[in-house]
Parts: sequence; structure tokens; C-alpha cells
Amino acid sequence: MKISSQRRAAFASLLLAPALAACGFGAQTDQVYQAATGVNDRSGDIDVLNALIVSGEDGSGTLAVTLVNNSQTQKDALTGVTGEGVTVDAKKVTVPVDGLVNLAESGDVSVDGDGVAAGKFVTLTLTFENGQATTVTVPVVTDEGDYADVPLPKAKPSDDASPAAE
Repeated sequence: MKISSQRRAAFASLLLAPALAACGFGAQTDQVYQAATGVNDRSGDIDVLNALIVSGEDGSGTLAVTLVNNSQTQKDALTGVTGEGVTVDAKKVTVPVDGLVNLAESGDVSVDGDGVAAGKFVTLTLTFENGQATTVTVPVVTDEGDYADVPLPKAKPSDDASPAAE
């Protein structure tokens, strides 16, 4: 029995259809997806996750970020934060062995400057005791919704504030 070339083509297309329709290895579902507003950097021993600045008023805000120590044997610490066009006040923050710390809860890093306004981006470099320096460009968001509970920097007294009338 001889099979016609049309039947062979139909049979081949039935066999190849699932393979040709498959997503393959470059599918979007194989890609890392960042569903949060902040930015991530996993290039060092300390992961910098969902980094952003929460601002209650233009000119100042709090760095909200989760720091994850991937070391199974060494604790580490955030020793400093610097930024382009901003002033940063940062406390030393210890990151435990194989643990994490969420700066959104503590408010340990405040950022001041003209670039700190909702909708803008600020480039910050986080330095750690182990020598790691991670540079991230973080968005500035308002202190609403998910970020309403982030502690904001205390308002600084204005230079031109007049004393209360007596």
C-alpha cells in the first residue's frame, strides 16, 4: 500500500504541531518577573530586594528595602548609603546569618534632596561590611497604600520659622 504525499504531509504536520506550538526555553514564563514597585539586585552576597524611597513630602523620604544575607556562616552589616544629588542619613544595620532585615519597618535610612519626589528615581549605593557595594536606581513613591506604615523622617525646622507670638 502506497501512502500519498498529501497524506504524508498531513501526518507529519499532526506529529510536529505540538512541538512547533510549544513555548520553548525562551518563553516569558521562564523569565524573572518583578511584580513589586521597587527594584532588586541579587549580584552579591547580600540581596537588595524591593528597594524604593517612601516620601511624605517632596525633598525627604525613607529608604524601604529588604536585605537578605545569603551566607550560611557570616553575618554582615549595611555600613553606609550614598546617593547622587541627595544626602543620606543611615544607621549601621546588621543582617543576620542566612537571614534578612526589612528597613521599611525600622526607618533606619533617610534620604533628603531635590530629587526625592514621588515619580522620580534616585541612584543609591549601599555598602556592606564584607566590601560589597551595590548601586541601584530606586523609584520614589508616596506614603500611601502599601507604604502608609513606613516611618518617615522627622520634619526639620525651617530656617525662616519665626518664634511663636507671646
